[in-house]
Amino acid sequence: MSFNTIYFTVVVVRMAPCLPLIFLLFHRVSSAGWGVSYSPSHICALKNSSVIMSCTYTYPTGYQIRKVFWTKNPVKGKEYPDLSEDPEYSQRLQYLGDKQQNCTIRLSHVTQKDEHMYYFRFITYSSDGKWTGHPGVTLTVTDLQVESPKRVTEGHNVRLTCKSSCALTDRATFIWYRNSQPLTERRDGNNQLLLQSVRREDAGRYSCALHGHTYISPAVQLSVTWVSSAGWGVCYSHSHICALKNSSVIMSCTYTYPTGYQIRKVFWTKGPKIKDEESPDLSEDPEYHQRLQYLGDKQQNCTIRLSHVTQKDEHMYYFRFITRPDGKWIGKLGVTLTVTDLQVESPERVTEGHNVRLTCKSSCALTDRATFIWYRNSQPLTERRDRNNQLLLQSVRREDAGRYSCGLHGHTYISPAVQLNVTYAPRNVSVSINGSGEIVEGDSVTLICSSDSNPPALNFSWFKKDQSSSVGSGQSFSALQSGRFYCEAYNQHGSQRSDAVTVTVHHGAGRNVIVITAASGGGFIIIIIIIIIIITIIIFRSIMRKQRDVKTEDFSVKQISDPNEDTYTYKSTTSDLYDTLSTVHPRPPGDSCRTLDPKHENPSINRKMLQ
Repeated sequence: MSFNTIYFTVVVVRMAPCLPLIFLLFHRVSSAGWGVSYSPSHICALKNSSVIMSCTYTYPTGYQIRKVFWTKNPVKGKEYPDLSEDPEYSQRLQYLGDKQQNCTIRLSHVTQKDEHMYYFRFITYSSDGKWTGHPGVTLTVTDLQVESPKRVTEGHNVRLTCKSSCALTDRATFIWYRNSQPLTERRDGNNQLLLQSVRREDAGRYSCALHGHTYISPAVQLSVTWVSSAGWGVCYSHSHICALKNSSVIMSCTYTYPTGYQIRKVFWTKGPKIKDEESPDLSEDPEYHQRLQYLGDKQQNCTIRLSHVTQKDEHMYYFRFITRPDGKWIGKLGVTLTVTDLQVESPERVTEGHNVRLTCKSSCALTDRATFIWYRNSQPLTERRDRNNQLLLQSVRREDAGRYSCGLHGHTYISPAVQLNVTYAPRNVSVSINGSGEIVEGDSVTLICSSDSNPPALNFSWFKKDQSSSVGSGQSFSALQSGRFYCEAYNQHGSQRSDAVTVTVHHGAGRNVIVITAASGGGFIIIIIIIIIIITIIIFRSIMRKQRDVKTEDFSVKQISDPNEDTYTYKSTTSDLYDTLSTVHPRPPGDSCRTLDPKHENPSINRKMLQ
């Protein structure tokens, strides 16, 4: 089959002022009625977002579609892989099209690993009816980065830019954050944030995101410099510092003074408000002198490190210097220190198979750029370390249950642990037997239903094979008749039924023998052995009964007297009923006669018939 490749480019140009040129580019590959069209042919998507790859296809009349699928990285001479059967895609790829014209798909939670050229392929029932739409759709995945100067002088303007490695395909509305709090009043339609007449309150860590997306860029610190008139001044890199409990804090600072002065003393002090006569040197304070280290000099740098901070250290800190000739200066804007711990925010329980997001929260936005570490049952989840403060557990399993805590890379402090409870429907439902497998007539066998579930199963139903309605309820069930029985356990998340067990009632020898065997291959041998034992017992009892019958056969008792006396003959059977009573020699009336009751005979009498 010979095909020609044709590329169509449609260009729409709007000449209205201040509006950009819009290019709509369609790729169509077709010949003789065969073709695939993609719109657009290149997609730039934000990390963790969902991507729609729009697509239509055509084929000649008379063909019928047998299979449609998307593929990537085709290798000449090899079978095209179906992405819906690929474990990396099967849970994230959704086919939105049909088997007529539409071949659109959605790919969710994209990452840089998904950057490929994707192709749609369809196969008809005809041997020559296979088509792949080349050149396909190119997918690029980007993150966001804030571009900003490190510092700006108070009163000046500054412009921050939210940048991506490619131009996002979806029309985006950007959202800006300062210290993790959204700047709703400053939301901008493009990717820039303009701060006019900057104040010290504008200092902080800035990040950006797209409206409707969960991904947030890494934060960038913006410092506001304040310089006084006449050459005197102190500039703090951060006007507010949020530090983790037990960590070390760096308070960066520079200072200036007029020419002709010499520095006599430099030190840090604390407030809330400072007056000249109330400026204690923290290096001389017993609470600080072991933990405070001066990293600056007597020229310009006035940086310090304060270690092992706690909530007791939450104050406003100021740098002060004294010169010769007499000159005193204090940077009255100061640095506000807030000390926070970490808390894990998590639902108490999640149902197995669902997704759950855990958040490591602090009372303020940490100043240092932090890499979070997560722990389950005190063991680090190194494969799940995240750049931000969230942990996403997808398709939760029962093994994911446990006590979760979080910390910061490079810090010893770990948050209190929070229990995550994973609930799930009954599983491993089975029936066990309580008591002996062989019982006498009139007894019953108790079957017990057990399962593994969370929360525990409270409802149980019993069923007999080939019967639609239940035959009992409760965790235990008394079986009285033959059949195959199974149980079904329930909780609010679902149910599961057990394998069936067989209850067999054998009748014979004046009693019923109930044999219970599991419905398995090995149980067949046990059934054969039990049947052989039962037959042997029946034969043995039959032989014993015949021997008793020989000893208890019919007998007659004959009483003989002298010739002048009458003779009577009595016949008796083991059933204690008279068969025959005959008079051998009649007696005259009036003579007394004696009746012998076989029940009162002496057991020692010879029971053979007397002739």
